[in-house]
This record gives sequence, C-alpha cells and structure tokens, in this order.
Amino acid sequence: MEFFRIKKDIPFMSYGKITTSISLVTFLFAVFFLATKGLNFGIDFTGGTVVEVHYAQPADLVKVREQLATVGMPDALVQNFGSSHDVLIQVPLKQELAGAKLSEHVLEGLRKQDAGVEMRRVEFVGPQVGKDLVENGALALLLVCLGIIGYLWLRFEWKFGLAAIIANLHDVVIILGFFSFFQWEFSLSVLAAVLAVLGYSVNESVVVFDRIRENFRNLRKTGVAEIIDNAITRTMSRTIITHGSTQMMVGAMLLLGGETLHYFAMALTIGILFSIYSSVLVASPLLMLFGVSREDFIKPEKTEAEEVLP
Repeated sequence: MEFFRIKKDIPFMSYGKITTSISLVTFLFAVFFLATKGLNFGIDFTGGTVVEVHYAQPADLVKVREQLATVGMPDALVQNFGSSHDVLIQVPLKQELAGAKLSEHVLEGLRKQDAGVEMRRVEFVGPQVGKDLVENGALALLLVCLGIIGYLWLRFEWKFGLAAIIANLHDVVIILGFFSFFQWEFSLSVLAAVLAVLGYSVNESVVVFDRIRENFRNLRKTGVAEIIDNAITRTMSRTIITHGSTQMMVGAMLLLGGETLHYFAMALTIGILFSIYSSVLVASPLLMLFGVSREDFIKPEKTEAEEVLP
C-alpha cells in the first residue's frame, strides 16, 4: 500500500557524511551526560517504599506533596494512580524508616490534612533487589543486541548486521542521554520501552535492507549509492504509515496516560523518531562506509576464458 508515492529517488546518500557526523556528535553528547550526570533511577532500581492511598474526594497533589514535606519527605514522588481519588506515593530508601513503619508515618502525615485517607497498598523494594534489577536490565540489553547481530548476520551479511547494531545502539544511547540530561526518572517501564525500541528499530532496518538486497539483484547496472537511495525512497510510504500510526498511539499515552505512563511514552516517542533517522541516515551510510557491493549477494559471472580453463 502506497499513500505517498514518490516518483523520483531522493539522494539520501549524498548527505551521508553530514548525517553521520550529526549522529556522532549527538551520540557523544549523550555519552557525556550519561558519564557526568548519570541516570535518575526510580525506586524499582534504588529501593524504597511505594504507598497507595485513596481519598473520598479528588486528591490535590500539590497539597499532598506539601504535607509530605512537612513530615520530612520532600523527595517523595506523588502522582495519581488510575483515578483522581487514588494517589501513588513513592518514597526513596531511608535508613531510619522503611516498609510498614514508613507507610504508617506517611498515613499519619496525610491524615493531618484529610482524616478520611485510606491506605490501599504498601510495597517495599530493598536495595539488593534494585541492584539485581540494574544488572538484569543491563544483561537484557546485551542479550537483545547479540540476538539482533546474529539474526542480521544470518539473514543478510556481516556488514548489514554491524551497521544495524551500531544504528540501534545509537538510538538506545540517545534515549538514555535524554533521560540523563533532563534527569527524568528511569524505571522498569522505561527499560521496557528501550527494549521495545530496539526491536522496533531493527524491524525498520530489516525492511530497508531487504529492499537494498533486492535492488542489488535487479538493478545490475546501477551504482551502490543509487541502489540505496532507491531502496529508501521505495519504502518511504511504508515508513510514514507505520511510524505515523504507532506515534498516534504513543502520543495518546503521552498526553492522556497520566504520570504513570508519561516517561514510558516519552522513551517510545524519542525512540520512534530516532529509529527512523538511524535506519535511513545512519545504518545506510554505514553500509557504504563498510564497502557493501553487489558481490556480497551475487557471485561475479565467469568469462568464457575462465569457463574453458580447468
């Protein structure tokens, strides 16, 4: 299906050096912020207490935060959970209070403001659990990357696998760089979004690579740059439809999903935008840099003299 038919090939590869340079600078900035500021890990990773309370009337989150600050919890994260009557309070790990004692302290403080507050749920995440989640999350990212390399290596050729994994890691590092620069909370849901972006980005790369491989077999007298330009241009309609539809859904979560889904949707939004960019303007120029050619797919035809020789 092509809603956006482009008749003339767009010369993407003529801008390859510029786009890869921009990507390199952006990547280095992201690495710099990760090294200097680090990630603002949520309670899932650092440990702490999660308390869910219920109000008879719609809760005023500003007043809830102010009340918690008066009882010594100015760093507590307060957000609606499901409805305006339910409030989720996340308190970072404190040495003097934890678990049931901390929840009682929170409830006592809130009841000074509203005596009708009800406790619904208390969960405690220990520091060792948070450490294990960080290690397991990093291991999950590593295994996904290795799986992508192996899949593309078997399906295409090592140059394609290397180009795709560089482009995909470019997307992941830039997402992490945004979270580091703005110090947005990095939680398990954000990690899930990062893993989803890896799969999403490699899917886009595979579509472009498939068309490039097909062009090498069909366009026998065309140069490498023109073959890649044609492949990207021919898949533009599919890219616009797929990414546009996905971003509509993610945008709805970002704008209407509340604080619980906000950073999950934000990570997906950044990932979708940069996956388009990396598949077209990072992975494809890298193929040319690695010297991809028709011989990688089609063995050169033997001349008559070579066929006669034993």
